[in-house]
Amino acid sequence: MQITETEKIIFDSLYDGVLIADENSTVRYINPSYTRITKVEKEDILGKSLIEIRPGAKLPSVIKNGNQRLRIPRKVDGVEYFVNMVPIRENGEVIGGISILNEINDIYKLTEALNQSNIMIQKLQKRMKRMGKAKYSFDDIISVDENSMNSKNLAKKIANKNSNVLTTGESGTGKELYVNAIHNASNRQNGPFIAVNCATFESNLLESELFGYEEGSFTGAKKGGKIGLFEVANGGTLFLDEISEMNYGLQAKLLRTLQENTIRRIGGLEEISIDIRLICASNKNLKNMVEENKFREDLYYRIAVFPINILPLRYRRKDIEPLALHFLNEMNTKTERQVEISDDAMRILQNYEWPGNIRELKNAIEFAIHMVEENIIKLEHLPKIIQIEGIKKNIVLPKKLEEIIKETEAMEIKKAMLIYGNTVDGKKKAAEALGISLATLYNKLK
Repeated sequence: MQITETEKIIFDSLYDGVLIADENSTVRYINPSYTRITKVEKEDILGKSLIEIRPGAKLPSVIKNGNQRLRIPRKVDGVEYFVNMVPIRENGEVIGGISILNEINDIYKLTEALNQSNIMIQKLQKRMKRMGKAKYSFDDIISVDENSMNSKNLAKKIANKNSNVLTTGESGTGKELYVNAIHNASNRQNGPFIAVNCATFESNLLESELFGYEEGSFTGAKKGGKIGLFEVANGGTLFLDEISEMNYGLQAKLLRTLQENTIRRIGGLEEISIDIRLICASNKNLKNMVEENKFREDLYYRIAVFPINILPLRYRRKDIEPLALHFLNEMNTKTERQVEISDDAMRILQNYEWPGNIRELKNAIEFAIHMVEENIIKLEHLPKIIQIEGIKKNIVLPKKLEEIIKETEAMEIKKAMLIYGNTVDGKKKAAEALGISLATLYNKLK
């Protein structure tokens, strides 16, 4: 768990005492009000385990059990206060706990303090949910082919650097997987990982998302303004997917941010320092866009300090089989089945061009496992486009008739029908190609 500089500023300004501990009950933060109320010096508690230094503390049990405890009375050197202890959750899992101390002067102040504490806890929990986490590591990247191994090894080498990274490649090649892995292998792995798809926002909305805005800066601006994702990602990684879709004007603002390591909210005057690592991704050729004056050349060289090109699946065919088996295992687990894939079907997959890359392969396996009634995926269970393209290229090798005559005969007839069609003329051509009479073909089809 990491407390950002922005959050520290907010907590430091509160009148109520705040203590935040991680999942191991180690104190990660206390504000000045906490030391004032409890008379505990910061260096005596920060970075230490509550279980060890305060055996009677209740927050460790809150973190362990996930149950909040409210309005616990305390008294230190004549100062009375109440403690509210709440677990901090992320994706349903407890990742820490927070104690909020309210001094008691009178019942009205107590009520107001409790209300404000609950509001602050809700805001903190929402903020913690917004703090993105990278899902994947390098162990999740399946690479056997030499070409993909080169890309993976390069990504591992640069993961611990602090320079900006640009991942390029066709849609569906796994760029986001690489970005997640780089963050999780970096020295920023405990910081936030914030992902933004530039193509999903209009230019003015993307600017406000990234940089935030001050109250009243434009019509519809929220009261109190809004923090931008650059500030949210402070101390971690900001991932800008489809950076090619960012308009030219906003590119200039991004360039200045990367040069100065500061941002200015829309409508604001203050320069806010940031510490982020930028990773971008694009399925378009940014160099071509630079030549066409659609992307800033100076920004390109700023974001592409370490360029990583993820090759299409058709250029790393040795990855196809392990990827297919990986997706098959996932689907078997999901559907509680034990489906396998035939050699013929695997040969089709290995030789198909995969214009949709890994995403298309995953969809094909999911399609096939729902089409198969028994426990083995055959050629006819694959999507039609993959069947047709495979047969046109004579990918499937003929089986020896002595092994299994009936299956081979049926497969060859299906091939012929796919190639020549189901019309009368097509059947005549199919029969001729198979070396049998039309009547025999009709009998076989029955």
